[in-house]
Amino acid sequence: MTTLAASGKSRPERPSNLKRNLWITGAGALLVWAALTIDVNLADLKSLPSGLALIFHEMFLESGPDLSYLDKAIPAMIQSLQMAWVGTIIGAALSLPLGFLGAKNVSSGLVSNVVRLFLNGIRAFPELILAIAIFIPIAGLGPVAGALALGIHSAGTLGKLTAEAIEGIDDGPVEAARAAGGRGLQVQRWGVLPQVLPELIGFWLYRFEINIRAGAVLGVVGAGGIGAQLQATIVFGRWPQAGTAILVVIVATIIVDTISGGVRRRIIEGADTKVAPEADIIVDPALAGGR
Repeated sequence: MTTLAASGKSRPERPSNLKRNLWITGAGALLVWAALTIDVNLADLKSLPSGLALIFHEMFLESGPDLSYLDKAIPAMIQSLQMAWVGTIIGAALSLPLGFLGAKNVSSGLVSNVVRLFLNGIRAFPELILAIAIFIPIAGLGPVAGALALGIHSAGTLGKLTAEAIEGIDDGPVEAARAAGGRGLQVQRWGVLPQVLPELIGFWLYRFEINIRAGAVLGVVGAGGIGAQLQATIVFGRWPQAGTAILVVIVATIIVDTISGGVRRRIIEGADTKVAPEADIIVDPALAGGR
């Protein structure tokens, strides 16, 4: 066996960990600085568990949830679902063309960079800020402003995910569409869209689940839905009714998550194909050469 010394070759130098160590040190210093400068009262943190236990007791244990409040909580939850669904449709419709324009492999570099910056700007504003600063002054209080805020913010997130999905496609179908004489939008329609559509539908359904939770928060600022009912019960100290509203939100979220999760798996993984058991084959001995 030839050694490195016998062959005259020197052992390669150990790679430097300076860059990694600098990043770790910087992250640690930032964490320490944030912990020391943030204005947190440790006494309040110690009282947090007991406060949560007290609220839970008043909502669910002292007299139990006020089931008579279901007459208001269920219609409000349906309104929140409608608001989330409309917002998701708006976001999906806007994100599809923006995603194509933002993908570097199907759009020019300048257009892609501009669209990416635009999508980043949309995502920088939470739904709450969009509702308070823009859509409530325009559309007034109610679910319309909430649906518009959810739709615009969803377009920013879904547009980024759409662009990244398009950038990961296989170039084979695109070249085949061009070879068949496709031009422009035809190539995108038949070479790109079929590859990414199942994944995009999964993104849309997942965003719908997120919008349900975000819509409940928007109700606090006057966008309607279950959030408005929950805010009213908490402000006036009607804890049994607040517990009922929370239970409605939990049950509705579980149902929607279960249904949308099954739909996403069906779209992405496809239908389960079951192979039928092989039938017994009866062979004529004469045809098989037997006697």
